Amino acid sequence: MIAAIVAVVASLALAAVIGWLLNRRAGDVRATDPGASGDVDTSDLGLSSSGPTVVHFSASWCGPCTQVRRVVDQVCDDLSGVAHVEIDMDANPTAARRLSVLSLPTTFIFDADGRQRYRAAGMPKANDLRSALAPLLA
Repeated sequence: MIAAIVAVVASLALAAVIGWLLNRRAGDVRATDPGASGDVDTSDLGLSSSGPTVVHFSASWCGPCTQVRRVVDQVCDDLSGVAHVEIDMDANPTAARRLSVLSLPTTFIFDADGRQRYRAAGMPKANDLRSALAPLLA
């Protein structure tokens, strides 16, 4: 009986550590290889050709997506030359599949040439978005 209790407690502790590690990474803006995403068709996303574009996937049933919209709108308002496109995953599941969107919210940063440069799953921080966009505006 004691062995079973110890096994359950150990399993719960392991699950808690794994959950903490996964949540700790949520929202991190990570650089992507722009060459690897070159074969993905982005023509229907509405990307800007004159500067970087922040694209975020959302859905009406996604609570955190509203917060992401506010953060992205704030960053795009602060940085002139940055476009913002929001794509409803329920209305455009094809684009979500092409970009391998597995969870909501998911945010991408594309450069002026339409190459994916950054990706964030979860709630990105405004400062992280600004830091990622700054070199693309230079």
